[in-house]
Amino acid sequence: MSEPKGVMDLMGRVAAVESDNRKLRRLSLALIGLVAILTGLAVALMVVSARYGLPGTTADIVAARQLVIRDNDGVPRGVWGVDDSGAVRLLLQDGERRPRLRLSLLADGGAGIALVDSAGHNRAVIALLPDHAVSVVLADGTGKTRSVFGLAPDGNSTLVFADGSGVNRASLGVDSRGLGTFTLSDRGRSSQVEEPEPEDSQPADSTRP
Repeated sequence: MSEPKGVMDLMGRVAAVESDNRKLRRLSLALIGLVAILTGLAVALMVVSARYGLPGTTADIVAARQLVIRDNDGVPRGVWGVDDSGAVRLLLQDGERRPRLRLSLLADGGAGIALVDSAGHNRAVIALLPDHAVSVVLADGTGKTRSVFGLAPDGNSTLVFADGSGVNRASLGVDSRGLGTFTLSDRGRSSQVEEPEPEDSQPADSTRP
């Protein structure tokens, strides 16, 4: 017995609606996936532009707490950043990752430059202290200080020489009055020569007997 024509038409319409619903569901899933991809690309672009600026453009201001410089092999060759104490430091390394130059600016205003050899010893240091005193320190290959030149805030300048064991052997200085001193030390004995005070240039009182 065949089904009535009205029932057949109704069943055809229901099948067509279900087919349309399946197509709509597939289209909705595709749209959701496309929106997710576009959202991910937008977020990635925001992150990249925040760190490096937009491609093909030059940022007016780049903000970072640390900058790492790498060579063609990806080896870190320089680090520039701010540490927990508030000091700004620039460290340059050789191809073996050994520090060779340090530049520091402390939070209190003190600044310094250190040249380092391959053994890790500071060979030359230039320092400016917060009180405006300046010093230049030279060391040998073992890290022993051999010569120090200093200029105090009051204008007193000194030049000190040490032997291989770090013992001061000679010094030369000029104090804030402009008087010079020269000191030699040999096997525990020292001798000091000081420039004499300038004599009074006023004429003598001829009325005194």
